[in-house]
Amino acid sequence: MPIGDTLGGFIRPGYNPLLVTDAPTIGAASASGDTGISIAFTAPTDVGGGAITSYEAFATDTVTAAVFTASGSSSPVVVTGLTKGQTYTVTVSATNAYGPSGISAASNSIAIFNGGELWCTGEGAYGQLGQGSATAYSSPVQVGALTDWATPSGGEFMAMAVKTDGTLWTWGSGGSGRLGHGNTTTLSSPVQVGALTDWSVGAGGSEFCAAVKTDGTLWTWGKNTYGQLGHNNTTDLSSPVQVGALTTWSAIALGTSFLMAVKTDGTLWGVGRSNEGQLGQNNKTDHSSPVQVGALTDWAKIAVGTAHTLVIKTDGTLWSWGEAAYGATGQGTTTKVSSPVQVGALTNWSEITGQQVGSLSLKTDGTLWAWGQNNYGQLGQEDTTNYSSPVQIGALTDWSKLGSGSNCNFSLKTDGTLWAWGYNGTYGALGLGDTTSRSSPVQVGSLTTWAVLSNRWANSTNFSAVKTS
Repeated sequence: MPIGDTLGGFIRPGYNPLLVTDAPTIGAASASGDTGISIAFTAPTDVGGGAITSYEAFATDTVTAAVFTASGSSSPVVVTGLTKGQTYTVTVSATNAYGPSGISAASNSIAIFNGGELWCTGEGAYGQLGQGSATAYSSPVQVGALTDWATPSGGEFMAMAVKTDGTLWTWGSGGSGRLGHGNTTTLSSPVQVGALTDWSVGAGGSEFCAAVKTDGTLWTWGKNTYGQLGHNNTTDLSSPVQVGALTTWSAIALGTSFLMAVKTDGTLWGVGRSNEGQLGQNNKTDHSSPVQVGALTDWAKIAVGTAHTLVIKTDGTLWSWGEAAYGATGQGTTTKVSSPVQVGALTNWSEITGQQVGSLSLKTDGTLWAWGQNNYGQLGQEDTTNYSSPVQIGALTDWSKLGSGSNCNFSLKTDGTLWAWGYNGTYGALGLGDTTSRSSPVQVGSLTTWAVLSNRWANSTNFSAVKTS
């Protein structure tokens, strides 16, 4: 039977009565109250054999792999019934008269809650703890009294956070314009970047920053020696400037002078320095405009260390490349590779974060794993032995979220407790009230209300987290 329908004896080209619609193109996910996610998407260009009748959204808990669904007739669709404090990604399918489409790429990860208090610990020499001073604190201190902080992050000697109203705030060292305020002034308390209210998530690297807006645009500013800002030049910027004109950026991770990003179509891109092959181009060539890593469209979650890259695919496999000193890539070797190589054969990786020259990851069963350099016990093995393949930290199965800093790590449990281990010297970055390093996880205080951990540059000597009031 030819592709087409017969009307009055004529075949209408392009109409296939047996074809379902293509999958929608995923957009940005945002919180909708304490228990919901609103997911934006674009209708497919090719709807196959008939008009789309409905869309279905699938919110997946990144720790337990539980899936929650909701239906709608247009973008956005809101998925409800989610757990406050948990992190989810969302996919969407479309349905016409002939059945459902395939599933879209995954959205950005998003934690569900209406904001909370922001707390910091560690080095404060540049005011990066937001206390109005240059004092270091070895126990968590609250930044102001507001309870509307949503997603904390930060870079070298600075911090940033997005509030629930979509405003972006930065503080700490202003060198190279990294705070985005149009100058190089150092600030010891949070100051809003511009006046916009459509920021989604931000991240910091070594003297430069990036952020994605709710419309899917990517913005960068700060130091640009290796073209890491993605503007096809090496000019420093002291205010956010959009990278190209695309509206399909989803997730970002910043290292030392390089940036990795995932688009809503599941493609992976890198820009900046590639001296260790960290851009995944099978070479060590720097790039001042984003370049795609291969041609695959199933990349989902990204993290970076000083000069290595880690990505989890939609199938739960883990891939790495770049600097492999101390086994940082987890491939059982210290030999660097400049294009993606799978870490083992497992398909149950759920979250990833990068240390300086190491890595920390969660599996869907709630177990916690680490590898790479271990000179301060940052791998949580109660020793200082380096490991070039993933090793489990203890035997618990209730870990839920990850964070890292300069040779130290942080994790939340499903009960809302905060745990820290690794390097703690000089500034007390672990938040344990002292400067003693730990080689296995130790609980920070006794609170059970921690909700979101900072996504920080791997060399940071301070840390921040949000807890519910």
